[in-house]
Amino acid sequence: MQITIYSTATCPYCKILKDYLKEKGVSFVEKNIDSDEKAKEEMSNLSGGFFGVPFTLISFNDGRKETVIGFDKGKINSILNLQG
Repeated sequence: MQITIYSTATCPYCKILKDYLKEKGVSFVEKNIDSDEKAKEEMSNLSGGFFGVPFTLISFNDGRKETVIGFDKGKINSILNLQG
């Protein structure tokens, strides 16, 4: 499984999400759409043109993908089987 978080440098909810995942021992890759045009284009394609952050892509080993818009703790806990 790979988790990718699309974020911006000034987004408070991005920081909350990253801190939460670190606290739970969940590794992730961060892509900053402020400074990385390729990441911004990726996010746009994955989200259907939505540019709100954080935008999280969870790719499972079986090819399944889940996306989470914003810091939706309940959805993240459910997808990752975390206790919140």
